[in-house]
Amino acid sequence: MKEILIFAGTTEGRRLSECLSAAEIAHTLCVATEYGEIVLKEDPLAKVHRGRMDRTQMREYMKEGDFAAVADATHPYAEEVSENIRAAAEETKIPYIRINRETGGAGETNAAVTYYDTAQACAAALEKTEGNILLTTGSKDLKVYCALDRVRERLYVRILPAPDSLAACVEQGIGGGHILALQGPFNAEMNEAMIHQYRIGCLVTKESGRTGGYKAKLEAAARAGIPVLVVGRGKREQGCSFSEACRKIGELCQKAIELPDEMEIVLAGAGMGGGDDLTGEVRREIGSADILLGAERLIAPYRARLEKKPYYCAEQIVPFLEEMQESLVLEGGKAVVLFSGDSGFYSGCRILYSALQERIAAGRLRARVRILPGVSSVAYLAACIKESYQDAAIISMHGKKLPDIAGRIRRSEKTFLLTSGAEDVRLLGKALLEAGMEQCVILAGYQLSYPRQQILTLTPKECCEVRDEGLYTCFVRNPYGDFAALTHGRADGDFIREKVPMTKEEVREVSICKLKLGRRSVVYDIGSGTGSIAVEIAGLSEDIRVYAVEQNGEAARLIEKNREKFCLGNITVVEAQAPDGLLGLPAPTHAFIGGSGGRLKEILSELYRRNPRMRVVINAVSMETICGIGEILREYPVENQETVQIQVSRAKKMGEHHLMRAENPVWICAFDFCMRPE
Repeated sequence: MKEILIFAGTTEGRRLSECLSAAEIAHTLCVATEYGEIVLKEDPLAKVHRGRMDRTQMREYMKEGDFAAVADATHPYAEEVSENIRAAAEETKIPYIRINRETGGAGETNAAVTYYDTAQACAAALEKTEGNILLTTGSKDLKVYCALDRVRERLYVRILPAPDSLAACVEQGIGGGHILALQGPFNAEMNEAMIHQYRIGCLVTKESGRTGGYKAKLEAAARAGIPVLVVGRGKREQGCSFSEACRKIGELCQKAIELPDEMEIVLAGAGMGGGDDLTGEVRREIGSADILLGAERLIAPYRARLEKKPYYCAEQIVPFLEEMQESLVLEGGKAVVLFSGDSGFYSGCRILYSALQERIAAGRLRARVRILPGVSSVAYLAACIKESYQDAAIISMHGKKLPDIAGRIRRSEKTFLLTSGAEDVRLLGKALLEAGMEQCVILAGYQLSYPRQQILTLTPKECCEVRDEGLYTCFVRNPYGDFAALTHGRADGDFIREKVPMTKEEVREVSICKLKLGRRSVVYDIGSGTGSIAVEIAGLSEDIRVYAVEQNGEAARLIEKNREKFCLGNITVVEAQAPDGLLGLPAPTHAFIGGSGGRLKEILSELYRRNPRMRVVINAVSMETICGIGEILREYPVENQETVQIQVSRAKKMGEHHLMRAENPVWICAFDFCMRPE
């Protein structure tokens, strides 16, 4: 069976060899140097011919073999080599396929770029510049630049670590301190570091495309504020894309060549960021990353083959990966995104994963996504203070406003709290003091896993005085947490009442039970009065949101007082008449109507419009009201309807005896709205 002859020397040549091997197509790679052979993967279907050949030698080599096609994947600037390959293929009547490299301009790098047609023109321009020169065009045209003494003495030459490249530098009088023998491509950070290290005043490059690191050079130069001299191609290439070349070769060999059709994206937990707490798996993924993304403090210690960007939001990461996907897919590349702590624990990982999946489903991103865990700051702090966390409450105020911090801590003996920094620690202290929880002890882990790590033991008052900026994770011990109430049922006397009517205790408890609340319910308390219903409901869970709607200004202020007394940040007081005051509020899941101001029909109409599947409980004290409710409900589809009357009698001491005194009877009407039948 015939083989494919590949003239390699670029990323495209190496990748083509891998694709042909995967398709079980035998091939021979011609590389100019020993180094070019080293970077190729060993494969039984791939033979390697090392050494430079002129046109005659190429023709004779092609005659001796049995080749179905010649693939030219040499460097875009190796114009003479490409011309020799093309001519030799024509003379031997073997199909010639030239693979073009994707190129890219300055784009948004803001680099000061000047283009020159030849190395000679570029060298002449360099003679008029000041400062050191970073030459990244290889060793082929080194003689041109070294012919000018004022250019040669300022040159720092970046070449491949190959013997002939090193020999060319020595031959032209380039000293060892000015030779940078390294394998690229390099990311922008590494280029910028070299620019600063060697005090470079200008950079010389060829337009070598993204896989050749061209854009990264421009970005580094723009950051350093130095000009870039680009040796442009003498003429535009005539050839085809990598995928088109694979299609042509596949047709000639009558085999399907599977192209890389996706890149790999790894979303990884990086622990606290100190480095020593990385899992082995995450460390290996970072080491093999082509692109590395994440907060600056997380990615700072590491390098990436192509790009390293301080991106950690989906709005930044997704467009960037879409921009880079062609080169990553071509090379079967990998992007690693680092998240602080554990990827599955109060992490931005979930938001990014959902955004990536949307793009993948829409066909805008060709990728497979993996998620790797890390060590969370809670697990790390628990180990430092020798505490367990399986029996603790864990909450986060990192990057968000969290209502009723004290209420959440009140229920648990142990609470771990993630914060955004010193300001959150001060807010924690203030909340505990205002809630009368001075007895709590706070262990604050400061800069965990970093050299400045400290475990601070603080009182709530001392938390208010924290000033050192940095990362804090807190553990709060509440000695009275085990005694937190498990049910609602505050006594009437617990509320600030003044002259505002209030739903009595027993009626209140039955009404709340009939609401059948969930942990994340959104509740309207319409005609809230003193706010007793709102307070009881809000106290069930910090995740419930209650909107206390009251048209009487005096009553609204009283609700605020009761909200503050019981430290309930999940109550919002709305001073307005319903249903007008409901506009702009989040859609409700439940509503309690204690007073309607004569607008019950309008209120129910608005509630049904906002959520035709919500649960409603109405209190009534007169037969006329309860009859009116029945009339109104005939206009709506409802289910699970029930009406109960409750009458409570309380014992009151009269002399030596206790006599029962009856409260007014109350009707409680409860039902679920349901969708109208089609």
